[in-house]
Amino acid sequence: MNLARRLSLTDAVAIGLGSMIGAGVFSVWGPATAAAGSGLFIALAIAAVVAFCNATSSAQLAAVHPVAGGTYAYARAEIGPWWGFIAGWCFVIGKLASCAAMAMTFAAYAAPAGWEPLVAVIAVAALATVNCFGITRTALLTRILVIVSLLGLAVVVAVGFSSASSAEPAPLPDLTAYGVLQGAGLLFFAFAGYARVATMGEEVRDPARSIPRAIVLALTGALVVYALVAVVVMLTLGADAATHPAPLAAVVEAAGLPALEPVVRIAAATASLGALLALLTGIGRTTLAMARESDLPRFLSAVHPRWQVPYRAEIIIALIVIAVVLVADLRGAIGFSSFGVLLYYLIANAAAFRQTGSARRYPRALQVLGVLGCLVLVNTLPVLASLIGTGVVIAGVVYRMLRLRLSRARTGTTAA
Repeated sequence: MNLARRLSLTDAVAIGLGSMIGAGVFSVWGPATAAAGSGLFIALAIAAVVAFCNATSSAQLAAVHPVAGGTYAYARAEIGPWWGFIAGWCFVIGKLASCAAMAMTFAAYAAPAGWEPLVAVIAVAALATVNCFGITRTALLTRILVIVSLLGLAVVVAVGFSSASSAEPAPLPDLTAYGVLQGAGLLFFAFAGYARVATMGEEVRDPARSIPRAIVLALTGALVVYALVAVVVMLTLGADAATHPAPLAAVVEAAGLPALEPVVRIAAATASLGALLALLTGIGRTTLAMARESDLPRFLSAVHPRWQVPYRAEIIIALIVIAVVLVADLRGAIGFSSFGVLLYYLIANAAAFRQTGSARRYPRALQVLGVLGCLVLVNTLPVLASLIGTGVVIAGVVYRMLRLRLSRARTGTTAA
């Protein structure tokens, strides 16, 4: 059974913004400042360029392949089944870690001390339940969460700019090339939700027109928000941003308005929920696409006859995320997520590079730059995250090789 096309352009943009304007914009400035120092804005620009290259590749592919699954489906069609599998596998494992990171961040802002794990688990379970009752409910809730998040960020930006003239930010450390690239890799984590709508290509109305526009509009909107927030953080905190786990709350405090700190916490918690909701939705659609091709158990390809969502995939994903929340920490989840996501978009750029004729919307130079950018940023990640990520990717490849061998033994075919 196919999924229902119920999402408008506005819905698609809201889901894209909900994926990007999440926990990252409230928490990434500390580690990014520590890494990039006075090169923070250079790092932000690098992350934005790589994200733009990846977004245009995703948009070009989605216009021609308006089906569920994102780069998993695109790479299968443009490069081959093995590349599609690796892309889909990297997306699923990377975004499962992202979901855990979003749930933990939400709990850090919203839960009383000691209750964070339980609150994170409840958040995952509640949003997975919303997803199981139809995509239009997901889009509506995402719009609400995005609006609340933007209002909270608007308060931070307004307070920060109004107090910037009297603030004395701590001097930033000198930039280094590696530090700037590491900062860009961290900031890319905050961006890496711009193509979430592409994974829902089977549910967007007029996908050839709406999906490319939604991706670019969502990325542009997020970049404007990030740039404004970065300016405020640098003007009010400077190097002190690296010492604050919640730098935007510190901006309000530095401005002499600690009474507004709860507003920032509410906005951060809301943004985390918005990102978690969109992430769970995107993973469900990629899992559905992979299960349809038997790259994951076909049990997961079931679509609910009434709500028309991949409900089995949604439930299994929620259970896995809950398990990760209970055993992992936030730093590890972010590093592991970045590894999977950068490899995913590297393959997206390669698939878009292969497109010819009327399918091409953007110059190949953007795809080449996207591949190089992903390769550079993935090599700035912590060594442990890269080693674990490599091991999990290899495990996925071995799983598919065994499945294909068993399938050939049963049928005598040479299926790929």
